[in-house]
Amino acid sequence: MYAVFRETYYAPGQDAVSTAEYQEFTAAHAAQPGYRGTVVANVGEGRYLTVTLWATAEAMAGAREALGPVVARTLDPLMTKPAVLLGTGRVVDTDLAGTE
Repeated sequence: MYAVFRETYYAPGQDAVSTAEYQEFTAAHAAQPGYRGTVVANVGEGRYLTVTLWATAEAMAGAREALGPVVARTLDPLMTKPAVLLGTGRVVDTDLAGTE
């Protein structure tokens, strides 16, 4: 399993995850081959940290390419600054149920 770590910023006080655009993105995200789930945390001041899990490195890379236009159309207009890719890598330990 592989993980992508991202930092995104939305307007403080905005419930970005409840917007139709965000929901459209999450549906497209979840439909990608090898998708294993996402955890999103609002850590305050409009800053969100996201971890997305993928079955393989190939699925992770393929999704990044496939979702680029979806992100541009749905999430980019909601963000107050560009998303930051913090890193990607092979998951070496997890105790999340159902992620084997």
